[in-house]
Amino acid sequence: MNLQKKQADRFDWTLAFILALLAIVGIFAIASAQTAEQYGPINFALLQVRWYVVGSVIIAATIYLEPEQYKKLAWPLYGFGVLLLLFLMVAPGGDGQIAEIRMGAKRWLNLPIIGRIQPSEFIKTFFILGMAQLVSKHQEVHLNKTMKTDFLLLGKIAATLIVPLFFIAEQPDLGTSLVFIAITVAIILVAGISWKIILPLFAGGAALGASLLWMAVYAQDFMENVLGFDRYQFRRVYSWLDPYSYPSDEGYNLIQAMTAIGSGELSGKGFHGREVYIPENHTDFIFSVIGEEYGFIGTSIVIFLFFILIFHLTKVALELKDPFSVYVCTGVIALIAFHVFENIGMNIQLLPITGIPLPFISYGGSSLFSNMLAIGLIFSMKFHHRTYMFDSEDE
Repeated sequence: MNLQKKQADRFDWTLAFILALLAIVGIFAIASAQTAEQYGPINFALLQVRWYVVGSVIIAATIYLEPEQYKKLAWPLYGFGVLLLLFLMVAPGGDGQIAEIRMGAKRWLNLPIIGRIQPSEFIKTFFILGMAQLVSKHQEVHLNKTMKTDFLLLGKIAATLIVPLFFIAEQPDLGTSLVFIAITVAIILVAGISWKIILPLFAGGAALGASLLWMAVYAQDFMENVLGFDRYQFRRVYSWLDPYSYPSDEGYNLIQAMTAIGSGELSGKGFHGREVYIPENHTDFIFSVIGEEYGFIGTSIVIFLFFILIFHLTKVALELKDPFSVYVCTGVIALIAFHVFENIGMNIQLLPITGIPLPFISYGGSSLFSNMLAIGLIFSMKFHHRTYMFDSEDE
């Protein structure tokens, strides 16, 4: 047994080192992005350092609890997250109100002492815990798997997913909705559900997605009047497919981002060498700043760091023996991987712009806290998993 192992030996130093590298990249990128006149005297880089300090405290607190304790807290945290979304929906919105409305979206709360937070960021991690508890508990109860038990599990998963999706759709926030779907798909894939169910299910989902994309281009009235979609969502699709037809509106950010990345060429223009103006480039378009200043080499290093991070998290998941811990790791991997793929993809026109930040690099307290909380769960699962399990190598 590993009960006598020193705590330092059980701490995941490799993961901590990868996070430190991403933090350095992010702080330098934000420091360069904020030199644009649009930000005034606000020092976002210094604020991000502060958020990282708070995030480190979050990780330390998260490591303190063991997986068994997270199993007990999973549903209360999930319920708390849903209540936050409900409160955001009913809270009065506007200037000076509790709920903040920006660009027609009601996604932020202005709370006394705490300040400005985005509830949907935190519920991502709470949702992972709830899903992990649901699947692991289902498998404990139904030791003999059948088609019936698999369908029952899918029904439970769907019910758990629909609740936060309903509130997020009211904001509206398509990007965050896709994150929840990505987490759910990942957990379904590792839950041991029969492929006779999964293959038709995923094929139907792909067909639905393709149909929605087709209708967004050719049947907008039907989607708006019958399915309840908003016009702004159509414009995002059009500006993604042909941004140069909307150079001063929805396509502007994408055109500027691609111009910035392309102008960086192989090695970039150097720190503070930006010439292309991009609104809010310290948040959703931070990748374009890295591309312009450090070129193909710099962006490749960032992508490589994320690859190493996801590879390491996958390795941790394979080492764990507790199903609950494995599902938590799976959810966190899906959370980070989807954010990385979507954010970088939207900067290079591979995917539509959805307002998803680049994990650990984009500026933002709520998103960073959520990601640090999720990574803290990985630290905890790795730190504690051998303290209560027998391992043949240590006997």
